[in-house]
Amino acid sequence: MSFDDLGLSPELLKAVADAGYTTPTPIQRQAIPVVLMGRDVLGCAQTGTGKTAGFTLPMIDILAGGRARARMPRSLILEPTRELAQQVAESFEKYGKHHKLNMALLIGGTSMDDQKAVLQRGVDVLIATPGRLLDLFDRGQILLADCKLLVIDEADRMLDMGFIPDIEKIVGRLPQQRQTLFFSATMPPEIRRLADKFLSNPKAISVDPPASAAVTVTQALIRTSMDPKVKREALRTLLRSEEIASALIFCNRKRDVALLHKSLERHGFNAKALHGDMSQPARTETLDQFRAGKAQLLVCSDVAARGLDIPAVSHVFNFDVPIHAEDYVHRIGRTGRAGRSGKAFTLATPADSKFLASIRHITKKDIPEITLEGIAAPAEGEAPAREERRGRGRSERGERSDRRGRGRGRAREEATVAETPVAEPVPADVLATEVPAVEAPAEVANDAVVAEIVPARRRHERPASDEGRRSAGRRERREEPRQGGRGEPRDRRPSDEPHHPTSTFGDHTPAFLLRPTRAVG
Repeated sequence: MSFDDLGLSPELLKAVADAGYTTPTPIQRQAIPVVLMGRDVLGCAQTGTGKTAGFTLPMIDILAGGRARARMPRSLILEPTRELAQQVAESFEKYGKHHKLNMALLIGGTSMDDQKAVLQRGVDVLIATPGRLLDLFDRGQILLADCKLLVIDEADRMLDMGFIPDIEKIVGRLPQQRQTLFFSATMPPEIRRLADKFLSNPKAISVDPPASAAVTVTQALIRTSMDPKVKREALRTLLRSEEIASALIFCNRKRDVALLHKSLERHGFNAKALHGDMSQPARTETLDQFRAGKAQLLVCSDVAARGLDIPAVSHVFNFDVPIHAEDYVHRIGRTGRAGRSGKAFTLATPADSKFLASIRHITKKDIPEITLEGIAAPAEGEAPAREERRGRGRSERGERSDRRGRGRGRAREEATVAETPVAEPVPADVLATEVPAVEAPAEVANDAVVAEIVPARRRHERPASDEGRRSAGRRERREEPRQGGRGEPRDRRPSDEPHHPTSTFGDHTPAFLLRPTRAVG
């Protein structure tokens, strides 16, 4: 079967021929006629089998007979990532070059003013990520009342990235009478329930098992130690032993992407890094350099697991076993595309046994194991210790830190107790000695003693009468500074708090520090 048998227009067939395609893929053979009939489609096929052309080609023919109005797109394609949205936009430009269709690409990291200007002119095809689309919709720049064709691409990835609430919000603003197309490489139960909600009597198309790798990809598994240095050495050994045209190296975390990229550059490899924290211009420039062959290796996170259609990718290396088993299928699907052969290597530590079991469960196959010369094998008993540490997580590390802190605190406490001098016991004869009572002198002498003992600040405030004493108390309260806001209590020492002039004499207060009292006469 050729593209001529699918019912496409002559202009579209010419564009397909110019692109170098002569035979449609299985998903294209089954999906294109159904889409041209106007039916809803639930398509499931492995990545790299031509799903994008399966809905872009019939959409161009469907939209060729109408005209778009300002801010009212006629069709909408939702993509989970910016790279995949750009990939679909490139496909429309390639296949629709003989049609006069306007297209708009709404993704984050680009100028919103330029996107507004394109929407004002009217677009036939709107390709967007959910976040930017809702942002422009809330600003009143988009009206979805005239959208008659909806495509949700990579629906399972939408689910993983948490876009389902946004998808439901967007679909709720579309007209009820529309054609909806679902395409995905995997079909978990959550996506099937979502399809039942959005689709109306869909045509289910599944040309491959829901989570299977292409037969053109040769897979291999290498067991390594959990030591990061040993793991990086195993990767370098693989890179030197393989004839690589270009390769993708996947890591689970963005910080590991940066570390591995620097390590490869230090060892003389031509590598670039790509992850979600990079700005959109930097991500686009990195991909352009990789496509042009200026970089042989691309160290990336799962942001590059979908949407990259680079035929020259000969190898895929999973430096980390993916946490989600479906991502393994997408990662290795970056190679062996369009009938070409490719190789996929996975480095696994003893702590990755659970993830490998999940991959084996959805693919129904084991990954063949190979060994590398000069690479240390996992040590016996390494996995349980590593898994135990990983299972405890941050809270366990915090508890260990607390235990260390408590240990240091006890050590400091013991040291303080050891260094504190112990007071010598007071001799019995001293304790038996009675302190002579201080006789109250005359009134004049008493005032002189008071003048020597009482500080100067209090001396001039001492009232001579009861009325003066009360006025002085009120003056003290007014002058006392407040702490905090209105209504908060003052920070005053309670009147019944004992006042200790000194603590160097223990319980014994010398006579010369005793304050004489005025005799009541």
